[in-house]
Amino acid sequence: MKRIKIVCVGKLSKQFCRDGCAEYLKRLKSFYDVTTVELSEQPTVKKECDEIVKRLSGYVALMDVGGAAVSSEELAELVKTEHERHDEITFVIGGAAGVDDRVRMAAQKRISFGRVTYPHQIARMLLCEQLYRAGTIIKGVPYHK
Repeated sequence: MKRIKIVCVGKLSKQFCRDGCAEYLKRLKSFYDVTTVELSEQPTVKKECDEIVKRLSGYVALMDVGGAAVSSEELAELVKTEHERHDEITFVIGGAAGVDDRVRMAAQKRISFGRVTYPHQIARMLLCEQLYRAGTIIKGVPYHK
């Protein structure tokens, strides 16, 4: 089974975000072997990025407001295509202060959920939902409309 790893800084302190992520991760497991690496917030971006870089593997996609806006179908195509080339895709969500150039340069793709800014916990829940949606698109399951 192909793998998806989500590397993120910070814990899910909001119950609704924990519940949402848990639900979509549970659903996503029917398509992929999914792991979440939750890193502690650090006093500096450099220290957070030191920890992020250690955990990067396979194809790396950084969730970044400065990245390319992609549709659900485009995200599904990215997941499908990169899983043909790699056993694992790593999605990265940096901390509140963002990431440094080392993480940006390590990423093969920078993806944005749009020009608005989301709290990191909501961005994580959105990523989980969109990865599940991508899985349903790829497998032809009637979730995406």
